[in-house]
Amino acid sequence: MTATPEPAGAGATGVPRARRAVRLDPRTKALLVLATSVVVMAPGGEVFIPAALALGVLLALGEGAWAQALVLPLAAAAIAAVAYLLPMALPYPAVGVVAAVAAYVLRFVAVGGIGLHLVRSTPPTEFTAALRAARIPRAITVSAAVMLRFVPTIIAEARAVRDAMRLRGIGGWSGMLRHPVLSIERFTVPLIASSLRVAEDLSAAALLRGLGSTTRPTAMRPPRLGVADLAAVLVAAALATATVLR
Repeated sequence: MTATPEPAGAGATGVPRARRAVRLDPRTKALLVLATSVVVMAPGGEVFIPAALALGVLLALGEGAWAQALVLPLAAAAIAAVAYLLPMALPYPAVGVVAAVAAYVLRFVAVGGIGLHLVRSTPPTEFTAALRAARIPRAITVSAAVMLRFVPTIIAEARAVRDAMRLRGIGGWSGMLRHPVLSIERFTVPLIASSLRVAEDLSAAALLRGLGSTTRPTAMRPPRLGVADLAAVLVAAALATATVLR
């Protein structure tokens, strides 16, 4: 696709489009997420974690998400220290269990950096148009589009519930330590109610936009593969090859 920034304004995912320096086709992003998930989550896939992290940082830089490009390697380094360095300093069984969990979480962080790029930079309308162009079944297309919009909305609702708890003086780590069960209940019950309301709103919006209909809708911005998509695939292949040949 083109490499010029879009006009100012927020997209359907709530991310300002003006900061997107490089636009990738949603099919390319989905392919990168799927390929990275299969490779990193497979047995012995921990060797591909540095390549996945490097790809996630490059995608964040291409999007202009400077905070994500900085936080992703720092978070991965902290988790890797718990997974591999902490057992060497404290050789205890309990520490070994924590290290094993951290090593598995590190894989999710590596894949999550690429998945976060897909969620942040792809409006659901463009994503559904790309899936239709790839001849993906309608059931998968509709479900993926709803989930792509559902996740950022639920995160926003969770932040709103957390802020409301703080305004009432029942939030924070102190309340969690004093009354953990009560704090979880006060957080999850409003969040579940908000999730049900959001699900109904998204379902109604999906019906109004014609998702799931037998008629093939016309895309305002048809997906097209371009030089940026080829470059992204080549970079991912180069990182995987360098890992294998290392």
